[in-house]
Amino acid sequence: MRRWTQAARNAWPGWRVAGLALLAGAMAAMGQEPLGLWWIALPGYALLVRLVATGRGAGWIGLMGGAAHFALALNWIVEPFLVDAAAYAWMIPFAVVFLSFGLALFWMAAALVAARLPRPALAFALALTVTEMLRGHVLTGFPWALPGHIWFHTPVIQSASLFGGYGLTLVTLLAAAGLSRLRIVPIAGAALLVAAVWGLGIRDLSQPTPPPRDVTLRLVQPNAGQALKWDPALAQTHFDRLMRLTAEGPLRDLTIWPETALPYSLDLHPEIFGMIGGVGHNAPVAIGAQRIDGDLAWNSLTVIAPDGAETARYDKAHLVPFGEYIPAGDVLYRLFGLRAFASQAGAGYSAGPGPRVIDLGGKLGKVLPLICYEAVFPQDVRAAPTRADWMLQITNDAWFGSLTGPFQHAALARLRAIEMGLPLVRVGNTGVTAVYDAMGRTTASLPFQTEGALDVALPGALPPTPYARFGEIPVLVLLAGLCLALFLPRRRTVG
Repeated sequence: MRRWTQAARNAWPGWRVAGLALLAGAMAAMGQEPLGLWWIALPGYALLVRLVATGRGAGWIGLMGGAAHFALALNWIVEPFLVDAAAYAWMIPFAVVFLSFGLALFWMAAALVAARLPRPALAFALALTVTEMLRGHVLTGFPWALPGHIWFHTPVIQSASLFGGYGLTLVTLLAAAGLSRLRIVPIAGAALLVAAVWGLGIRDLSQPTPPPRDVTLRLVQPNAGQALKWDPALAQTHFDRLMRLTAEGPLRDLTIWPETALPYSLDLHPEIFGMIGGVGHNAPVAIGAQRIDGDLAWNSLTVIAPDGAETARYDKAHLVPFGEYIPAGDVLYRLFGLRAFASQAGAGYSAGPGPRVIDLGGKLGKVLPLICYEAVFPQDVRAAPTRADWMLQITNDAWFGSLTGPFQHAALARLRAIEMGLPLVRVGNTGVTAVYDAMGRTTASLPFQTEGALDVALPGALPPTPYARFGEIPVLVLLAGLCLALFLPRRRTVG
């Protein structure tokens, strides 16, 4: 133990360098939504690469930079604890420290590996890409606030149709590695790389888009505050609001409610099926509802026909750790009454069987349902058993406040549309409620945190993109080739 402590002290880079690492991580976070300041974020990543490439204290530098990045980029993590502040606000410091430093361990690992390899600047760009891919899968995954997400406000984001969000991360970090060298040739190479993907994005955006489908959707945004959403005294008020927003307006082909919008359990109140079906203008209604069977509960999307029959159901498969389930949750619930934040039954929700494409028939076609968190994961979208005609995300982002979380979540859903070449319809309790075409462009939206309904046309789909066909394979191949390049002998100069 004494030997390890001494080694750690020897590796400490000093407070000046640690402060620069914190600054670099904070700059990198400025590129995330809703700011999107890529021109600050990219130099931030370059500064972090340069600090790691010095070798001394690389692990500490990666840890400090990552912690600053995640603490700022994921500041919305405090919001769920403020819904019932009297009970949970004391957990905020622990949540912030646990999340930011826990995720920063992936950056620390990348820095430690890079410091032991030749060409450490390039090595860190490659190692951090690999650890960010691991972050998207380990312990159910959390691919939020990737370096490649700094490009949402630019045409560069269109390159996700070629190689996805991880490919954008690799491009971003390679550009940062070039800038970090502070020499003409590497800086010029970084500029050319960014210019190339920027130009590809402009080219893609100039291409003709498929015409919209002959489908009209009604998107319902009830704007129920999270602190009041499950108040039994307000259940009828919330239900009446949903019914009114569904009944108003012209004819449509489908009405959509957000995640867990229904304040009652369908299984305990079967008469609700007929009530909801009767107000949909002779068209089906897709609702987010909690489903209960004995001691088990599911976070579900249910499609109700005009005659009140349930025609389709999807149970959320990728649950939010501690939000919708707790590891060993049954034991902790029995002993201490500890339950997941979002669940309203037992210790937490049960997971559904996995991705599913629902055939709604007729003009509506095949839809891939995504409930809240599931739109964050490209691997879940690609795991669908067949290609859908469009994607539908229902969500309740009231948990995440009004500053950053809902907008980052919506941007990730938009990224799925670009990656797959499919339109995505997003219906949120408080927002963001919007429709994105197959290139991720917003075609319609409701104002954030307002009550209302929106009638929209469903955009058309593009043919399967390269990313939809090949997923992460091109990125993995490129990473392997660049890793081999690390060990190529350096060119010697004569003099």
